Amino acid sequence: MLFALAAILGLVALYIWFIYNDLVSSRMKVIEAWSQIDVQLKRRADLIPNLVETVKGYAKHEKKLLENVTKARTALLSASGPKEKAVADNQLSGVLKSLFAVAENYPTLKANENFLHLQKELSDTEDKVTFSRQHHNTMVMEYNTKLQMFPNSLIAERFNFRDKEFYEAEEADKKKVEVKFEE
Repeated sequence: MLFALAAILGLVALYIWFIYNDLVSSRMKVIEAWSQIDVQLKRRADLIPNLVETVKGYAKHEKKLLENVTKARTALLSASGPKEKAVADNQLSGVLKSLFAVAENYPTLKANENFLHLQKELSDTEDKVTFSRQHHNTMVMEYNTKLQMFPNSLIAERFNFRDKEFYEAEEADKKKVEVKFEE
């Protein structure tokens, strides 16, 4: 009888141990997925000074736009946490769209090899950022789901596991972008 009770308690302990380790593993996947977003955002931010310098030579009267790009880059690099990074990333994406729209007015800039290379690098990086966001949100969804499932929820609550935030687009990014040039 005592042996059977010890065996049952041992199985329960092993089950709790398994769930705990699974939750830790899932939490680490969320952290790793977030770090991939961070890496891609940093990569994009590192490309921007070269892009700004290239555009400066051609679009000298676009000073305000170039200043906005630099400010948005600085805001992204100094942001911390998913929510703050998402806001800064959205602002940077907006000013980069404006920068590329303005570049359309400068045929020699559009043909510049360095500008084309930087534009391609930024485009590739945007694709990687998008993939990283999707991957992060998938990992967050899986982790948060595990936290809500029974009996995981009991163990998660006992060991202070908390839901993670999704990386969400701002409302402004969900709207259609309009580019208008003043005449």
